[in-house]
Amino acid sequence: MRKRGLLFLAACVMAAGVLAGCSSNREAAGSTTQEAETTTEAETTTESETTTEAEMTAEAKATAEAESESESSPAAAEETSSEEASAEEGNAEEEVSAEGAEGKTLVVYFSATGNTERVAGVIAEATGGDLFELEPADPYTDEDLNYNDDNSRVSQEHADESLRDVELVSATVEGFDEYETVFVGYPVWWGIAAWPVNTFIEANDFTGKTVIPFCTSSSSGLGESGELLAELAGTGDWQEGMRFRSSVSEEDVTAWVESLGL
Repeated sequence: MRKRGLLFLAACVMAAGVLAGCSSNREAAGSTTQEAETTTEAETTTESETTTEAEMTAEAKATAEAESESESSPAAAEETSSEEASAEEGNAEEEVSAEGAEGKTLVVYFSATGNTERVAGVIAEATGGDLFELEPADPYTDEDLNYNDDNSRVSQEHADESLRDVELVSATVEGFDEYETVFVGYPVWWGIAAWPVNTFIEANDFTGKTVIPFCTSSSSGLGESGELLAELAGTGDWQEGMRFRSSVSEEDVTAWVESLGL
């Protein structure tokens, strides 16, 4: 009996050892399984993050390429070309405007009987200039212009200089500053320029302009008429000028204009 008891006790000890070993194995297996799961989760997370970053990088690259293609697209090129063309057209217009302002010619005249008006028209045509007629507010009649009559208007004005301040319908020209060359035409009265012209000369500044007087007369020459007008103006580069007979031909007037080299 004693021997059986010892054998039973030994068997129990062995059984307990086996059970303890099984339990340890289970714990080890569980630990191993947990580590494996942790490793798998970490790898999965890393792969996911890597994939996301790669996708974001690909999207950014695609966006940049799309923007680059858009900028270099035909539509963008056409828009740029249109803007450049508009800028060039604007510059061309400014250049044309500047060229138009330079070298402009004005032909100003007072004509009592039509002779000076005819010559002024030929000069304007030859130079491509603009015409501007000086019109007295109180026009001269044929009786007023009868210098053989001491009581006529011109005879009275000649005798009394205070009467020579003749009011004009307009003594100024719009855009006068734009003109570089100004022709001033008039008939000769008693050896000087017909005084209605004086009102225009006094009312304008000829600084920086070339001024060329011309006159018409059946017998009198240019005389000092141009010089007296230059003194009255006080500004401008006044040239010698020209006197034309009342019946001068268009060819003669044109030839004179061409000789000026304007």
